[in-house]
Amino acid sequence: MTSSALGRDFRLLWSAAVSSRFGDALRTPALALLAAAVTRDPRIIAAVTVAGQVPPLLFGLLGGVYADRWDRRRTMAVVDGVRAGVVAALAVVVALDRVSVPVLLAAAFLLATLGTLFDSASFALLPALVPPDALPRANGRLQAGSAVAGGFLGAPAAGVLFAVAPALPFALDAVTFAAAALLVLALAPAPVANVGTRPGARRGSVWSEIIEGLRWLRAHRTLWRVTVLTAASNLAISGIMAVLVLYALDVLRVPPAGYGLFAAAAIVGGVVGALGAGRLAAWLGTVPALRAVLAVETVALTGFALARHPVSGGVALAVFAAGTVVWNSLWASYGQRQVPGDLLGRVGAAQRMVGLLTAPLGAALAGLAAAAYGTVPVTGAAAGTFALVTLAAWRTLRPVAPAVLSGAA
Repeated sequence: MTSSALGRDFRLLWSAAVSSRFGDALRTPALALLAAAVTRDPRIIAAVTVAGQVPPLLFGLLGGVYADRWDRRRTMAVVDGVRAGVVAALAVVVALDRVSVPVLLAAAFLLATLGTLFDSASFALLPALVPPDALPRANGRLQAGSAVAGGFLGAPAAGVLFAVAPALPFALDAVTFAAAALLVLALAPAPVANVGTRPGARRGSVWSEIIEGLRWLRAHRTLWRVTVLTAASNLAISGIMAVLVLYALDVLRVPPAGYGLFAAAAIVGGVVGALGAGRLAAWLGTVPALRAVLAVETVALTGFALARHPVSGGVALAVFAAGTVVWNSLWASYGQRQVPGDLLGRVGAAQRMVGLLTAPLGAALAGLAAAAYGTVPVTGAAAGTFALVTLAAWRTLRPVAPAVLSGAA
């Protein structure tokens, strides 16, 4: 899934990302299993999940500021080193049978908080490692590697390792973080903070720099519209994910023993989409490809809402997942080409935060609607939402020239 044409530094970054994602896929289900072993109170178990979801919304913009202020390569290495220490300490606590709810909440919250800084630095570093035209392919390779490491390798192994020894998934996660830190340190040092820097750009207070990033994003018409469309799409996606297992079991009649195979269809689709993202962008252009992908996702999601058999539902889900991954790859690539280098951390963090704001709302609305009317109307509403998003995209999205050294276009 890597490509020699993308260069040595990209291969190192890809390896670091895949290693870290494999560890995440081990830790996340193991943390849920550990919480269930400590307490059967669903409120507390849910709180552990929420503790890992809140930090990007609370600290994402702050992470973007420091990703622009600090050396991005060293920032990523230090963050992964600290995360390795946190997870190693958790593994020791688990091995000594000293786990408590506050420990789980603190670990989930701290790891997610550190992740906001890592994600901002990683997003901003990639344009310094590969040529601009290769960004869609590079982002696609990163997503494909992460999907395989997480979905096909890490997630299935997590339960087995936890059954062998509850501390084992966390110990291996610490190793993956340490390996990722070393791989990032092996990147060739480069003045990445100065790549594409605007003439006369100056540092201000943390708050003023956050506002600067938000204003830049808001002023760039196409990038802002893509971000808003992403948020609208995530409203539907989070709703689908919230009821997916019930829809699969009750409507598509997927046998409980086959649900893992059914869910794997989304992973396969995601990998295919990630590997094809670069080719699609080269063929159509990034913005036209974004519009086309939304149309395909709308058709796939409509097919999923109408499906009443595991096979047809699984195929529709795979196509929809492929489109989602292509959208994410091209969305990231477009921003990385448009945003000045000294603003990449902040604008990228703002993109992610705005795009994720609707996810909790979508899940909550889907849960309430499914309880009142069943899961079929939820999938239909999601397909309708995507149809509206597609219509808006075809009416409003227009490509603009890259703005590497200038302000917003």
